[in-house]
Amino acid sequence: MNLIQPPLLKKGDKIAIVASARKISMEELQASIEIFKNWGLEVVLSKNLLGSDNQYSGKDAERASDLQVALDDDSIKAIISARGGYGTIRIIDKLDFTKFKQNPKWVIGYSDITVLHSHIHNFGIETLHATMPINFSVNKDAVETMRKVLFGEKFNYEIQTHILNRVGVAEAEVVGGNLSLLYALTGSASSMHTKGKILFIEDLDEYLYHLDRMMVSLKRNGKLSDLAGLIVGGMTDMKDNQIPFGKTAEEIILDAVKEYNYPVCFNFSAGHLDKNLAIPLGRKMKLIVDEKGTNVSF
Repeated sequence: MNLIQPPLLKKGDKIAIVASARKISMEELQASIEIFKNWGLEVVLSKNLLGSDNQYSGKDAERASDLQVALDDDSIKAIISARGGYGTIRIIDKLDFTKFKQNPKWVIGYSDITVLHSHIHNFGIETLHATMPINFSVNKDAVETMRKVLFGEKFNYEIQTHILNRVGVAEAEVVGGNLSLLYALTGSASSMHTKGKILFIEDLDEYLYHLDRMMVSLKRNGKLSDLAGLIVGGMTDMKDNQIPFGKTAEEIILDAVKEYNYPVCFNFSAGHLDKNLAIPLGRKMKLIVDEKGTNVSF
C-alpha cells in the first residue's frame, strides 16, 4: 500500500524553518531564505529558531514547542529543519502528531532528522530526506532535487557503478536515513519497519568498529533480512583505531548482508555529501543495479 503523500507545494505556500537540534545563525540561514522566496514560497521562522542552549538551538521544551506549532498550523505546508547535529531524539516523545496525521505536510531534512522520518513513516506518511538550510550554498543540484520533489516535477538518478554493488532489481517503498539514528531508535516507538522495503543508509564520522556494531545490531533485530534492496549513501569521514579494523565501511556493510539475496547499491549521492540528492521516503522506488551502474526512479 502506498503511503500518503503530503500535498505538493505551489507558489504562495508557507514553509517553516525550525531548529530541532543544533543551533544556527541568521547568516547561515540567509541563502535558503532567498531561495525559498525565489520559489514563490513564504518563509516562516520559528519562535526559537535562533535560540541557544549550549549546542542546542534552545531548551528541549522550546525546540519541541516550535516543531509542535509548525505541525499544527494548517497554513504551513512544509517544515524544514535548519540543520542536524543532535537533539531531535530528545523531543520526539513531547510531540503530538494528531493534527499532522489529519493534515499531512512535508517534513524535510537529513542526519539527525532521521528521527522524524522514522517516526512519521510509521503513520504511513511520506517525508523528504534532503539537504537543509545550513547546506544550501554548498551544492545547487542538491537544492534543485528538493524543489523537484516538493513541486511534483519528474526526476530520476543515475549512479556510477561500484565494485561491491550487488546486481538486481527491486520495486518497493524506500525508507531509512542516518544509520546511527536508525540504530538508536531500534526498539522504540519510532523504530522503522523495513520488511519488504528498500533501505537507504548513510553516516558520518564514525569508527569502523562502531559501524560494524550498528550493522550487526540491525541484523539481530531483523531489519536487514527481508529487505527488497539496500542503498548505501555517503559513509563520510570514517575513522579507524591504531590497530586497523581491517575492512572499509562498504565492506562492513556488505558483510552484514552477505547471506541475503537482494540488490545492493553503493556510492549513492545522499547523506553528508555536498551533492545530497533528495529522496522521498515512503514512496515506491524502482531500483535497478547492473554492471553498468544504478538507476533509481520513482
